[in-house]
Amino acid sequence: MLIIAGSISVDASDRDAYLRGCSAIVERARSAPGCLDFALSADLLDPARINIYERWESEADLERFRGSGSAEDQEGEIVSASVARYVVSSVGAP
Repeated sequence: MLIIAGSISVDASDRDAYLRGCSAIVERARSAPGCLDFALSADLLDPARINIYERWESEADLERFRGSGSAEDQEGEIVSASVARYVVSSVGAP
């Protein structure tokens, strides 16, 4: 299993519009084979921050989806990004 997590920052005045523009990407991801979870959300404290969380069954599933990622015009709106890929070796109840 893979987890992609972190955040991006956009201009605070554009964040809500940016997130609305991502709804199609979230829909595509959630219906993609191997996608266990996919979420983009407004941060509660930082008006420019968008939190990212993705969970995938395998690297192959993630790579198949990646070609349909964010639109180029949206990528230009990103001011900064801090996103990492985590490989999960085991999962258990908390």
